[in-house]
Amino acid sequence: MTSEPGIIVDGVTVERGGHAALTDITFEVGPGALMGVLGPNGAGKSTLFDAIAGLLPLASGAIDLRGMERKGAMAYVPQRDNINWRFPASVHDVVMMGRGNNIGWLRRPGRRDKQAVRESLERVALWDKRSVPITQLSGGERQRVFIARALAQEASILLMDEAFSGVDVGAQEGIVEVLQSLRDEGKIVIISTHDLTNIAQRFDQVLCINHHMCAYGPPDEAFTPQVLEELYGSHGLEFAHHHVDPHHDDDGRRLP
Repeated sequence: MTSEPGIIVDGVTVERGGHAALTDITFEVGPGALMGVLGPNGAGKSTLFDAIAGLLPLASGAIDLRGMERKGAMAYVPQRDNINWRFPASVHDVVMMGRGNNIGWLRRPGRRDKQAVRESLERVALWDKRSVPITQLSGGERQRVFIARALAQEASILLMDEAFSGVDVGAQEGIVEVLQSLRDEGKIVIISTHDLTNIAQRFDQVLCINHHMCAYGPPDEAFTPQVLEELYGSHGLEFAHHHVDPHHDDDGRRLP
């Protein structure tokens, strides 16, 4: 039997260039979770995702991926800077690539594959743009294309590295709504971001890292002034002053 999806990261240390990029990271996430990995640029978020995806060896510790018996059960969307946006492909073509594990690369897509692509694009409201080259899409639309590809892939775990980089606030909300619906279906969605504003409070759980593990838990518990200062220095303290400090109201005014 196929087990439910889950990720167990136990004491993981990852080295790059002979130096520890991540040290002693430990957390567990099960099905039906929308999780954020937060930290400043260069904190090791991409390194963690590469390790989970099996692209980097571990110096120590272990990563256990449950429910990964089926090929293609994990979909990984790297940072936009690591994607060749000049690749001459339409929206439909990119999403059909998600069916590669189902149809193989030597067989033409069948009716079920085409239906899966259509349903995936309709779900992210991009079916009308299926013939548009991906180079002509906005940042938010491109991210929705990759979500659709993960849907067509029938992945149970979705990793999105800096998913909201270059995406305006309105588009961010639309992306989060789609990802929340995936969570509600029992999938694991993990997003890395360095941005505390707008999106951070929408996660069920947050893992705060800055080369080491600073906190893990619900945002209201993890975002303490001490953790935010460790992550972002004075900017983190300012965020805590307005969003965490119990002596201030929601508008940042000091309570009597």
